[in-house]
Amino acid sequence: MNMLIGYGAILLFTVLVVVVMSRGRRVDKSMSEYATGGRSFSSWFGTMAFLNTWLAGTMFISFAGLTASAGAIGFYSLSYSLLSVVLMFFLGTPVNKWGRIHDLRTQADLLGLRYNSRSVRVIAALIGVLASIPWVVLGMQSLGLVFSTLSFGQVSPYVAVVIGVLFIAARQIWTVKLGTRGLIISDMVQGIFAYGVGFLVILGLLVWLITNGHGFNEVSPSLLQLPGPGSAAGPFYLFSLIFTGMMGAWCWPDLFVRMFSVKTPKTVQKSAVQAAPIMFLFSAALTTVCLLATSIPGVSDAPDTVWFILAGIGGAGMVAIAGVCVVAATMGNVGANLQAVGTQLANDVIGVRKQERIESAKGAKIAVAAITLISAGAALLMANQVSGLIVVAFVSYQAICQLAPTLLLGIFWRRGTAAAANSAMVSGILVAAVLELMYPSPLSIPWLGGLTSGVAGLIVNLAVYLAVSLAKPAPAAEQDRVDALFEGLKKKEPVSQGALT
Repeated sequence: MNMLIGYGAILLFTVLVVVVMSRGRRVDKSMSEYATGGRSFSSWFGTMAFLNTWLAGTMFISFAGLTASAGAIGFYSLSYSLLSVVLMFFLGTPVNKWGRIHDLRTQADLLGLRYNSRSVRVIAALIGVLASIPWVVLGMQSLGLVFSTLSFGQVSPYVAVVIGVLFIAARQIWTVKLGTRGLIISDMVQGIFAYGVGFLVILGLLVWLITNGHGFNEVSPSLLQLPGPGSAAGPFYLFSLIFTGMMGAWCWPDLFVRMFSVKTPKTVQKSAVQAAPIMFLFSAALTTVCLLATSIPGVSDAPDTVWFILAGIGGAGMVAIAGVCVVAATMGNVGANLQAVGTQLANDVIGVRKQERIESAKGAKIAVAAITLISAGAALLMANQVSGLIVVAFVSYQAICQLAPTLLLGIFWRRGTAAAANSAMVSGILVAAVLELMYPSPLSIPWLGGLTSGVAGLIVNLAVYLAVSLAKPAPAAEQDRVDALFEGLKKKEPVSQGALT
């Protein structure tokens, strides 16, 4: 009976999401409409799409597990998440305006325009794809824990992962068919449940914990300490986690789609203002609940299950609601990732190779389906790994943040060149990869004072970018083109310069 309640709740919620998506369906006449949803959405749709992409279902699993096992260091994600919202506010104008003027569909498309380079576009697209797939796998793994828990012991962890993979793969049928428009419409439903209903559940759990002898006084003092000078991790370890998160925040391909899909730059900025308090309250409350839960028997033995251990206080119905919260958040993140990386493969790798501007959405749909199958296969191979999933998130961040100098300096600084961008991205990702193999996440690098592989790669990355840009400036004609690109941001209705093929 309990299993019927748990799985039935997931089924009913999924049907609701699919019905809402289907009712909002429109035929996308071009690749641009498929990739950006027609650039037609209001600020609240943008806000919920951002939250449902950023606050993935694994927030309830691996990030919650980090707090439950390591303590206050779990609050680091709140720090860089809020910094990402600040960055979103300032990125809104150039990204959204260049997107509309030049018919940009993806993050790599934007970089191709900024640097007037196909190689920059391809390298950025491949880094984005390779860094995003682990998050898709992580989402599928998280669903395995959901289906295992909601079976109330009737399904083994391995079989539950298989069910989770099949479930999310089936859900992507609508992602492939409906594109970004369907994703953003579904994000509203999923976000309201994950962060609205989820927040109410968290508040209830907070009250129960505090009134039942699980307050801050019961938390082990060791869990309230942060790594610093003299710690085993090194004095710069916490800084590295926050800095990597902040730098990588707006390097994720799926988040750029959110800025392309809303109506105007002001809409992006309104979304950032709306998202900040929601993100702060939800993330702070969830992390606090997980920290207080460390005094509950069983949590230290299985920290990744802390969300469900707490929900079990309210019986099978509460566990089912908790499971739906994870599923709702996972749907948004996995769907957005698959949509973005599939579109980037079609638009910025295959399209560049063919030296043509792809106008049909057929290639993107095939690419999204292919990435879904590859990710599902990877998740099944890792099906026996049901704990410590935070490591997957750490690794992907070491990679994605290597786009930061090329992306952020390219948007806010006119002197960066294509040669600098290519050299920086390649050198950064190579350094990060080598050090990651030597000191795999979540380990830090002792001889660098606790820096992580991603930050070490970023240092080399930034140094190369600046050195090449200053040593070999862009030719006069190219600099004039870039200046015109930036000056166009100041005009209310700038003249289109066309899109780079």
